[in-house]
Amino acid sequence: MSGTEEARALSGPQKAAVLMLALGEEHCAKLFGLMHEDEIREISAAMAQLGPVRSETVERLCAEFAEQLGSSGSIVGSFENTERLLLKTLPRERVSQIMEEIRGPAGRTMWDKLGNVNEAVLANYLKNEYPQTVAVVLAKVRPHHAARVLAMLPEGFAMEVVMRMLRMESVQKDVLDGVERTLRAEFMSNLARSTRRDAHEMMAEIFNSLDRQAEQRFLAALEERNREAAERIKSLMFTFDDLNRLTPPAVQALLRAVEKDKLPLALKGASEKLRELFFGNLSERAAKMLREEIEALGPVKLREVDEAQGAIVTLAKEMAAQGQIEIGEGEEDEMVF
Repeated sequence: MSGTEEARALSGPQKAAVLMLALGEEHCAKLFGLMHEDEIREISAAMAQLGPVRSETVERLCAEFAEQLGSSGSIVGSFENTERLLLKTLPRERVSQIMEEIRGPAGRTMWDKLGNVNEAVLANYLKNEYPQTVAVVLAKVRPHHAARVLAMLPEGFAMEVVMRMLRMESVQKDVLDGVERTLRAEFMSNLARSTRRDAHEMMAEIFNSLDRQAEQRFLAALEERNREAAERIKSLMFTFDDLNRLTPPAVQALLRAVEKDKLPLALKGASEKLRELFFGNLSERAAKMLREEIEALGPVKLREVDEAQGAIVTLAKEMAAQGQIEIGEGEEDEMVF
């Protein structure tokens, strides 16, 4: 068999093993450092079982690698390209699983990914699992994330989990692998599917980040082409005027968190109704000082007002996401446009 024929007969992991052995220990170690544990295991197994490889085969593989690298030209990485390449070497079911994981929360390992899942979402899933399973999961994620998840579990169930965590010694590898497989199959794949973003939500966030003139221009143009889409996006947008929905406690919490130099600028371009909402949640002295600061600003650029209002809206949305404040739905006639 010629070197070319022998090279063709090798599997992907075997080819990678040959190339890495040819590169030498130093480069091989660096490449292993960039790989996931599963990849290291697969290539290491191929190395261990490789046996002698003829020099002509090694040369053919190196030439093949260089040819592919040199002829690729510009490279475009995308979900579609990745999926197409994976389908050439892996079963469709395994490819679907990998793509769902890629589209899901970021992280190299399952436990890294769980650490990036919203604690309320994770707690909602874990509350239906066995306490021992939950104990294993919480022992593997970061302590501060585990604490937030634990606090959201039903109290009696949470204590069952705590007791099992206290009694837990080293977890057997097959148990850990079983939990990981279950999480991957039942939770992460469903999460990846459910968290794919709606295009209208994405555009609402983009439009929220535009300055006022650009936002109005785009929305007006979109209304001419697709009125239904424009209305959907407007309903999903959260603007500075929508702060009228906030309750007095929420306004007070926002006032404590906002950067003090942003507020006068933001209120400079706000409606009188919205100004009164903020003034009414300050002490008489603080409200008077804020009025004076707004008046002292004099003429300001609309862009600066938009930036200040945008920063406060972003802060309000972050606080709402963390449960620090609640943004009510409000009625259409309660909003100021």
